[in-house]
Amino acid sequence: MRARVAAAAAFLTALNLVPAAHAQEAVTGAADAESLFASSDPKLHANKQVAYRIIRDLLEAGQWQRADEYLTERYVQHNPNAASGRAAVVHYFVSVLKVRPRPIPARIKTPIVAVLAEGDLVTVMYRRVVRDRGDPNRTYTTTWYDTWRIRDGKADEHWDPALRGESPDLSSR
Repeated sequence: MRARVAAAAAFLTALNLVPAAHAQEAVTGAADAESLFASSDPKLHANKQVAYRIIRDLLEAGQWQRADEYLTERYVQHNPNAASGRAAVVHYFVSVLKVRPRPIPARIKTPIVAVLAEGDLVTVMYRRVVRDRGDPNRTYTTTWYDTWRIRDGKADEHWDPALRGESPDLSSR
C-alpha cells in the first residue's frame, strides 16, 4: 500500500499537481562584484571590462546612446525577443522596454554571482528573483546569465536564457 501511495505522489508531482517538497539555498551576489571583472591575464581582463561596462553603463544606467562604445554594429543576438544588430538592440531597450538614461553609477548595483572568461567569451551570472507561479505572493531566487563574445574590444555576439515574451527585470539594476 505504501508503495502505491508513494508512486501516486511521485506521479502527481511529475504532473505538477502536487508541489514537490524541496529546499533551496538562496542565490546571493558576491560581496565585491567589481573584483570579479578583473583578471591577471590582460586579454581576459580587457574582455571582462567590456562586459562590466555593458552592465553598468547600458543595462543599469540605460545609456544606450553610448552603445557604439561597447557593441559592434553587427551584434549577433540570440535572445528571441530582440533582433540582431546594434541598432535593433538599442531600439529594443529604448523603444520597446522604454529604458530611460540615468547617471552611470560609480559601482555596479546588480548582484553578480560569478564572472567567467575563456578566450573571447565572457559569462556573467546574476542573482534573479522570480515570482512563484504557485503562489504569486512568494518569490524565490535562481540564476540568470549573459554571455558575450568579445571582438576587437566590443561585444559582437550575445546569449542569455530568455524565453519569448520574457524581458529582463531591469528594476533590480
